[in-house]
Amino acid sequence: MEVNIKGLELSTQIMIEESLRRGIHVEIIDQKENLIRLEKEGKVEYIQQATKTSADSYIVVLLMENKQVTKLLLKEQKMNVPHGVVIHSQEEAVQAYNEFEGLEIVVKPNSTNFGQGVVILDENRKVEDFKKAVDYALALDSTVLIEEFFKGKEYRFLVIGDELAAVVHRVPANVVGDGKHTIEELVEIKNRNPLRGKGYVTPLEKIQLGVVEEDFLLKQNLTEKSILDKDVTVYLRENSNVSTGGDTIDYTDEMHPGYKEIAIKAAKALNAKICGIDIILKDCKEAPTEDNYCIIELNFNPALHMHDFPFEGKNRRVEEKVLDLLGF
Repeated sequence: MEVNIKGLELSTQIMIEESLRRGIHVEIIDQKENLIRLEKEGKVEYIQQATKTSADSYIVVLLMENKQVTKLLLKEQKMNVPHGVVIHSQEEAVQAYNEFEGLEIVVKPNSTNFGQGVVILDENRKVEDFKKAVDYALALDSTVLIEEFFKGKEYRFLVIGDELAAVVHRVPANVVGDGKHTIEELVEIKNRNPLRGKGYVTPLEKIQLGVVEEDFLLKQNLTEKSILDKDVTVYLRENSNVSTGGDTIDYTDEMHPGYKEIAIKAAKALNAKICGIDIILKDCKEAPTEDNYCIIELNFNPALHMHDFPFEGKNRRVEEKVLDLLGF
């Protein structure tokens, strides 16, 4: 059986390919929405964007979508989450500002994905920058979280069923200098890699040079026309989302088992069967303690392709575990 997968998100493509290998009949019922129907021996399942399935109920999706509720449920399970406050207006934000004096903070909408509206501000920020970040987040959601920034490296844990399927370290969009090319030219060169594209049809997304990137460069006393010394790495954003051009490095084997257990426990706290857990760690090889990790988010529609096609590391074939969970 042949199915035209061109134009579909990469995660959906790999799900279809594995389904066909298993002798499952596949029908694309809405290509734009990446919605497919699987059928084998009378069993029928619908899957959207590879990980929206019947395994998770609608209420589970709503719980994970709401960052503040997620934090509440995780805290009830004695799990580490960032200290923060919830605000609904610029006035409330200004009233809470002094609570975070001298601390790095994160300002983010309560219910958006892909790093949209997330701004990280250092301890030397100006009040004007804080207000600007709040306005940015409020434009995307009527509820905004202001949280203390937990320093460390960010990892995406993928839980499927009761199993930790894979872990990647997500590195913010970056370029490495060669002493010859400008940052703008280095971005263009890096974007030539066939692994990079737009719209999640490739393993990695193209790096952009927009307002966020330009502002972050200015904080480093750089512009897109700056020429970097050889082997100097410069980050273009603070958030490490793959959707904004970040790189992925597989850490499934290197990760301390204690954090894998934490990821599974976090998914179970919301009764989620397919879940992406974003955790910041100070050292992925050290055992968890009360202060060396922080769960910053749970994701109800985690991408699969970053675990099959990491920038560095093994293909974890996580689509197999999704199909196993669905009983195929």
